Amino acid sequence: MTNPEIERIYQLREELHTHNYNYYVMNSPVISDMEFDRMMRELQELEAKYPETYDENSPTMRVGSDISKDFVQVEHKYPMLSLGNTYSEEEVSDFYERVRKSLNEEFEICCEMKFDGTSISLTYENGKLIRAVTRGDGVKGDDVTDNVKTIRTVPLVLKGDNYPQSFEIRGEILMPWDVFEKLNKEREAKEEPLFANPRNAASGTLKQQNSSVVASRKLDAYLYYLLGDNLPHDGHYENLQEARKWGFKISDTTKKVKTLQEVFDFIKYWDTERKNLPVATDGIVLKVNSLRQQKNLGYTAKSPRWAIAYKFQAEKALTKLQKVTYQVGRTGAITPVANLDPVQLSGTVVKRASLHNADIIASLNLHEGDMVYVEKGGEIIPKITGVDTESRIPGSKPVEFITHCPECGEPLTRFEDEAAHYCTNEDSCPPQIKGKIEHFISRKAMNIEGLGPETVDLFYQEGMINNAADLYELKEQEIAKLERFGEKSAQNIMAGLEASKQVGFERVIFALGIRFVGETVAKKLAKSVKNIDTLISASKEELIAIDEIGEKIAESIIHFFSSEKNRILVERLKAAGLKMEVDAEEVSMASNILQGQSVVISGVFAVHSRDEYKDIIEKHGGKNVGSISKKTSFILAGENMGPSKLEKAKSLGIKIMSEEEFLNMISSHKENTQTPAQEEVEDSVEKKEVETSEQIEKPKADENENKKKTATNIQLELF
Repeated sequence: MTNPEIERIYQLREELHTHNYNYYVMNSPVISDMEFDRMMRELQELEAKYPETYDENSPTMRVGSDISKDFVQVEHKYPMLSLGNTYSEEEVSDFYERVRKSLNEEFEICCEMKFDGTSISLTYENGKLIRAVTRGDGVKGDDVTDNVKTIRTVPLVLKGDNYPQSFEIRGEILMPWDVFEKLNKEREAKEEPLFANPRNAASGTLKQQNSSVVASRKLDAYLYYLLGDNLPHDGHYENLQEARKWGFKISDTTKKVKTLQEVFDFIKYWDTERKNLPVATDGIVLKVNSLRQQKNLGYTAKSPRWAIAYKFQAEKALTKLQKVTYQVGRTGAITPVANLDPVQLSGTVVKRASLHNADIIASLNLHEGDMVYVEKGGEIIPKITGVDTESRIPGSKPVEFITHCPECGEPLTRFEDEAAHYCTNEDSCPPQIKGKIEHFISRKAMNIEGLGPETVDLFYQEGMINNAADLYELKEQEIAKLERFGEKSAQNIMAGLEASKQVGFERVIFALGIRFVGETVAKKLAKSVKNIDTLISASKEELIAIDEIGEKIAESIIHFFSSEKNRILVERLKAAGLKMEVDAEEVSMASNILQGQSVVISGVFAVHSRDEYKDIIEKHGGKNVGSISKKTSFILAGENMGPSKLEKAKSLGIKIMSEEEFLNMISSHKENTQTPAQEEVEDSVEKKEVETSEQIEKPKADENENKKKTATNIQLELF
């Protein structure tokens, strides 16, 4: 006998899917919000009563879960690569002419809005959403299926029955302007950092571990490309219209045209009208409509020949300059900041803009109370690009760059060949003192958990710290007594300080905050000098002899350690237990087998990640480079190496080395100098290689078939 309550579950699911589509995709609800919520509550109660009816695509999945879930990396079936960008109509014309000459037949162009969000790939099987994956590095992305299921405009179950059994659809996850502004107001009220723009907000939201938080953020989604073996049409535009019937949100702005003039008309219209859209856009995407023609046109090394993105010119706004204030950085650099009358620009309210340095102020001929033109560089960072001199108040004074530090009163210095002015009072200037400590504790330096800028400021104000070494003399009891702190917070800070003593030597060098010594330079120094004492005593000539260390960096290092204060700081950090030399095991594992060699990494690997291989290459004296040239020594190639890279390597006669060959080369070089610990590592690697080879071992015919499939997949990539 049929259970009527179970039958009701299936009925409610079907009806709610339909109502969700009507409301969020079609913007034409047929029931009230109250009725929708009532039906949803009824379904939740019935599903709780009958857990055997669980369906991962039920409408109740829209509310999300408060259970944290780590993201799993998933390899894309079709690589997600990037489009080439253009900013001029002339380049659009060039693109159109290249397509015309290459095809030598009639073609159509599909014009689409370039939505400014975070890319997503959705896989459907038998009409149900089974996987949602972020772009990632284009080869692999994060599985964010649970989070995407909370987005109301993403169908969990498709409408109709004429969709392919299995296909992929790609698009953009977006945060609408009104949701973005509301979210930032809420964060401002809680004194939380504001999101810079809707794109960052959407991306950050999609990576939340708690899917119920994602559900509360009300993200949107526009889909714009289908991939699969059995698509309904050869036309890209026609496939989108079919997808619309299946329940996907396809932008009404998409248009198919035939002539170059129609393309320009589309660009001109939306350059202005886009400001009325509910979501952020930053350009137009032009695609050859026929999938057959797309395949025939193929790809360059970096992008398809059948598509291009036209980027809109940055939006301008005119507003009044209230005053210029000055900020002091950790190195003493002085940055002038324009404080403006609030103005709406690219969907956000702009109140401040960097003026960078004295030369910029002079070039703008900036006066007090000027009306200034403000743009957003890359639609993100506000900058002043000009002055409306005609509206200038008669007798207004030019803005003059300050001569003394606004924080400590020290006369400013401008070094030769530098645009910035500096406060050289690093011992007593509060922003510099705190800035150096904040750099020291940062994630890429010592990564001390429990500490942040606000905590550093409080400790400084209380007289507890005046430099990085003071951190390691803090007492748990003293911290616990402070306002807003307790025993637990104090314990966390002490644990973070203790854990930082295990941070590698190269990061300790970076944490010291030596001018011009970034992460990469710090790694080079650590590998070469091996310990802090050698670095302190190194001459200019010895430093310049190190790869990528020039005269400017060498002089900065010598200047830093010539200071008695800095040498004392280092000794105190050494006494506190920080690593001031390269680990003996790391030294023994390293070699010069790749000395002087430039290596390009390409493809997907089985034994180690790309980042791990980069570290291995550096530890053995090699240099990682991003692109193939005549200077490339060899290519470390994994699975699915791009055909363009393969072709270029062959044309230049560059050796292509497999993962197995590379590991054998490294292992054979080290086999006579291994420690017991190394042997254990090597055994582990060897075991992993065996397991991997067993998994991927296939007959030759299958291998050839896979190669064919890979080539096809590369052709069918989406952006």
